[in-house]
Parts: sequence; C-alpha cells; structure tokens
Amino acid sequence: MASEPLSIAGVRSQIVGVDRQVPLLDGSERPYINLDNAASTPALRPVAEAVNAFLPWYSSVHRGTGFKSQLSTRAYESAREAVLRFLSADPDEHVVIFGRNTTEAINKLARRFPLAEGDVVLLSLMEHHSNDLPWRGRARVERIRVTEEGELDEDHFDHLLRRFAGRVRLLVISGASNVTGYVNPIYRLAMKVHEVGGQILVDAAQLAPHRRIVMGRLDDPAHLDYVALSAHKMYAPFGTGALVGRRDTFAEGSPDIVGGGAISLVTVHDVAWAPPPYKEEAGSPNVIGAVALAEAVRSLEAIGVDAIAEHEAALTCHALQRLREIDGLVLYGDQRPECSAARVGVISLRIPEVEDGKVAAILACEAGIGVRHGCFCAQPYVFHLLGLSREEIARFSEAAARGERQQVPGLVRVSLGCYNTVEELDAAVEALARVARGEYNGRYRVDAEGEYYPEGYQVEWGRYLPL
Repeated sequence: MASEPLSIAGVRSQIVGVDRQVPLLDGSERPYINLDNAASTPALRPVAEAVNAFLPWYSSVHRGTGFKSQLSTRAYESAREAVLRFLSADPDEHVVIFGRNTTEAINKLARRFPLAEGDVVLLSLMEHHSNDLPWRGRARVERIRVTEEGELDEDHFDHLLRRFAGRVRLLVISGASNVTGYVNPIYRLAMKVHEVGGQILVDAAQLAPHRRIVMGRLDDPAHLDYVALSAHKMYAPFGTGALVGRRDTFAEGSPDIVGGGAISLVTVHDVAWAPPPYKEEAGSPNVIGAVALAEAVRSLEAIGVDAIAEHEAALTCHALQRLREIDGLVLYGDQRPECSAARVGVISLRIPEVEDGKVAAILACEAGIGVRHGCFCAQPYVFHLLGLSREEIARFSEAAARGERQQVPGLVRVSLGCYNTVEELDAAVEALARVARGEYNGRYRVDAEGEYYPEGYQVEWGRYLPL
C-alpha cells in the first residue's frame, strides 16, 4: 500500500506505532497516548523506511573503494547537506558535525570554543543541564535572570552585556524551553551579542522540531553562529545529533576526541589534522543515524514547518483552555491560550495534593497516557518556578546526596508533537481532572528515585517485546 503524502493532515498515519495498544491496571488495553514528545518523539514512517532501504547498502564510510562503502559515504555526506539546508546555513561558512545528541554537541563546542581567562559566557536560568554544566569551569558563567513566570529577562541580558563589555565571548541560550515552552527571541539576542563582539549558540533541541530556524550568513547581524539539535526529538530516534557551527572555529586547534578519521597524516612525532568537519568526528560514525536525521528533516520540510507550528499552536490553545477548567490544577509559564502561537507545545503543571511522580504513574497505569514528571534536566529553572527558598533547596540537595530523590519536588509535563490530536488532549485533561478529584483506583508506592508504582501490579513485558 502506498504511503499517504506527507502533510499535516495525514501525518498521524505516518507515525510508527501511533495506535499501539498498552496494558492498564484494570487488565484492559487501549491505544497509547504519547504526550512526552519533548523527551523523545516516535519515528516517522518515511524515516524508518529510509533506514530499511539503506541497511542492505550499509558499509564503512570515507576511504573505502568498494561500491557499498562509496554509496554509504555519499549517503552520509548528503545528510550533512540536508541539515545545512534545513537550517539555512551557508556551507562555505558553517560545518555539520555529527555526534550522539545535543548534549554531546554542546560539550564539544565547550571544549573547542576558544576561551581565555577572564572571558564571560552568558546563559539563562532556563537552560537544560546540558547547556549549563559544560560551561562551568570553562569561563566565568553569568546567568541571565528569568521572570517569575519563567520568561527570559531581556533587560537583565542587556545589563550583563554592558557590565561585561569587551569580555562576553559567547551567549548560550535555549531556542525554546523544555519546561515552559517559551520561545526565546534568538535573532534579536544574536544581534545584541554580536554588537559587543560575542557569538551565540542556540540549543535547538526543543525548537528545531517545531519552528523554522535560519542560521544565515556571518555578515548578517542576526546570524546564528552555532546550533545544536537531536534527531530523537525530530522523529528520527536512531541515535544521532548535530552541531552546526562556524567553520573558522573548527579549523583552528586540535580536536577534543582524537583517532582514526580525524587525521590527514600521522608520524611518530607529528600529526596533521584533517579539515573540519572530519577532524571532529574521530572513529566510525553513526551513518544510519545520519541517514535517519536527513530523512527526518526532509519529512519535516515536506509536511511544512509553518504548518506544524500552526497545528501545534491550535492544540496548545485547546489544552490550556481545558486545563484551566480543572479545580486545583496549577499551570506554569504563559497560561494564556491566545498566546499559544508564540510558544511551543510544552505545558508544565502541578496538582498540589498529589506528587508529580504519582500523577504521571496514574496517567500511565490507568489511562494509557505517557507524560514526564520531575525537573526535566532543568532543576534551577523548576526550583525558581516553584518558588523554593535556598533553605528548601539545600534540604533537597542533602536528601538527594543520601540517595533520597523522592523528596525532590517537580512538575508534570505534557508535550505535544505534530501528530497529536484534540481527542488525545481531551482524554488527558479528563484523566488529570479525575486525579485532581482523587478518583483513581491503584495504591501507589514510591521508590528512592521518586518513581511511583501500583502495588501488586505486574506487566508481562515479554508479551509486548521479547527481551
């Protein structure tokens, strides 16, 4: 049967496993509702098909003379071109460096970006740990404040630019928050940091699946110097990501990881490094992951990134309208349905009388709905949103050091993909309303990690997937 053409109207039919039945606590089964897309998205069918088509030709890349090796090399290098086009990057000025994910991409830049004593890196309080921890110890890190609701305080950003004039080397900023869905004004921020001689890295893990990104040429004041993204959040869960960055940065210095593929010539005394991006990809690369990512960006372009944004904005608007009807439920971030087009579909919430982990467990076990709970690898940001005092944070830190993570507070996150529907959101709202009213059946216990499980319930995992 021929696949439906890729469009926002037909995209649901192009999601692998979209209607897979999952078991519930009462012994029944129902189609799984995945509202955990900010963590990982399912695979698009064209991506899975592209991988299956490539597998019979899979071979080593670069320097191989066999037909399969040459074909694999062409597929791998064409994936770079697809990513460059997707980001409107200039191949003369930017390079695509493949790696495992956004985390690895940011760590690579943190090791390779030229920083000296006294240099300042600016980052916001809303950053994912992966866009915070790599910069600690590399330079003086100054954090841009966020408002009480969690939005970037651009006035404070301007203040920091003035305070550290001549020393700001890099701004590292989320394109969109994985906690509140706020979309940062990356092009305006880029112009401001370029005016003081700095550069910008955009952590686009949460932005790339939902919005068009234009890196632009380096002579454009609003250009983006570096963008990091992950395929597993873009409907290609095959283990790769990309750092797209300035060619001149990676032309200088030695790579952070060395070995085969990164060199032009090695003697017992010297090494001549290969040009970028090859010098940055030591070892055998994830060719299949690159092929999957390339097909994913082609698929997103075929669906239409603007159409995706419009569809998800409508879903977010509907979800916010319905969630505000639940007595006792607390929403975080911008709660205005009419402003949904200015954010991505990530909604964090809390039911004060029920722990976040317990809410997530009830949704999974009694409604077949997948969400995420906790701090979403952005603990400073979530603690700010929760209004925790330093003393409270210190107590939670002490408990976590003892292995008692169940005391750390968190939120419940509903995150949307381009294939989700109004009916799925209504089902989630109704399930959350039942939890808020105390209408759930299981007795739930919590482990040391803060995960909740229904007592006496066992899943026959082998029935669903032989392990």
